[in-house]
Amino acid sequence: MEVFSFIFGCLIGSFLNVLIIRLPLEKSVVLPRSQCPKCNHLIYWYHNIPIISYFLLKGKCAYCKEEISKQYVTVELISAVITVFLYIKLSFTLELLFALIFFYNLIVLSFIDFKYKAVPDYLLLIAFIISFLVTPLPILEALKAALMISGAFVLLNFILSFYIQNIKARVLKDDSLKTQEALGEGDIPILAAIGIILGLKASLIAIFLSSLFAIIPSLYFSYKKKDIQIPYIPYLALGLVTEYFLNLSKVFS
Repeated sequence: MEVFSFIFGCLIGSFLNVLIIRLPLEKSVVLPRSQCPKCNHLIYWYHNIPIISYFLLKGKCAYCKEEISKQYVTVELISAVITVFLYIKLSFTLELLFALIFFYNLIVLSFIDFKYKAVPDYLLLIAFIISFLVTPLPILEALKAALMISGAFVLLNFILSFYIQNIKARVLKDDSLKTQEALGEGDIPILAAIGIILGLKASLIAIFLSSLFAIIPSLYFSYKKKDIQIPYIPYLALGLVTEYFLNLSKVFS
């Protein structure tokens, strides 16, 4: 079953790539068939086998020989590994189905956030709703954790944004900072979903881990690419996945 889970995850990962590319552009996820983004040649099924085709083609299009984005194989591999881990953790249960939907959605959100630094609201709503079907906690306890975690970050966002817009902007004499938000609005529903799934204590561990994971990339974006907007959903997702599978909160209890 682990092998089947891996193959199933690879196939789903291939579809998730379609969602990542087409949803932000508001294109159909069914038609047209997949094409090379460089030469627009149709990609036949034997050139579109998850993971395998990428390595057989040496990471290049079979027709124009341009490099294929590593996103494709990365998403397929992550989806496969997540599927196997979820099966091992939850076995073949209804909870597994809900968890798969939640984490697949989280993968899509993460890669869209990386590319656009903005995500579709309906995907955030799906993550929030499905999290109630994934959590092992009583509904009221899960909701309490969600409100505390997300509420704390709304307040933190207000304080940090006030500092950036009213103090930092004046000190640096940078008018572009006057409209900058410290946290993205899309982060809040994911924080709430983390609280629902993990509970309060484990959520704090997951958020702390996400901050650690984000340090080096944030420095890279800030100093190398001169980009002050850092996509945070991918690091929240990584923190959630780490705590969900490793249960580090018990180690520190």
